[in-house]
Amino acid sequence: MNIPEQKKQSEAKMQKSLESLKHGLSKVRTGRAHTGLLEHVQVEYYGAMVPISQVGNLILADSRTINVQPFEKKMALAIETAIRNANLGLNPSNVGEVIRIPMPALTEERRKELAKVVKGEGEEAKVAMRNIRRDANNAFKDALKTKTISEDEEKRAQDDVQKLTDKFIAEIDKAIAEKERELMAV
Repeated sequence: MNIPEQKKQSEAKMQKSLESLKHGLSKVRTGRAHTGLLEHVQVEYYGAMVPISQVGNLILADSRTINVQPFEKKMALAIETAIRNANLGLNPSNVGEVIRIPMPALTEERRKELAKVVKGEGEEAKVAMRNIRRDANNAFKDALKTKTISEDEEKRAQDDVQKLTDKFIAEIDKAIAEKERELMAV
């Protein structure tokens, strides 16, 4: 049993979980426009579904408007339809060669709803961190049973993994608090 290797694996998994949470939070809409909102929108292009960024340029016109400039003019309708069907609450309008997507202002009720979604995602990330900790601790216990490590080494390793878990949970709390602050800012 290689304790440093196990700790390194646990830290890498925790880092991936944190990055996944941050990526998920970036998709939660606040009052401001940002092109990340449309990253996951898929557009039908000659029978295949492709990300919107492969069929047009995403441009921030101002703090409340995203513009999409299709690479091919005939793709405008498909892009517009894909954005409407993405359930983002956006209403794109075709203005010649550009599709304008104004960001509607969030109501207080919608802001609170989104804050709950953010907290839920944070809890899921914390559960993932605890599962990673549990897996590492089980590996240490198994190594102790097979007598490849001593009780002291097992205890130290578990303490280290706990400190690592605490650090990442603090990061999650910070990310959630930041997103909530962003959501509630009018």
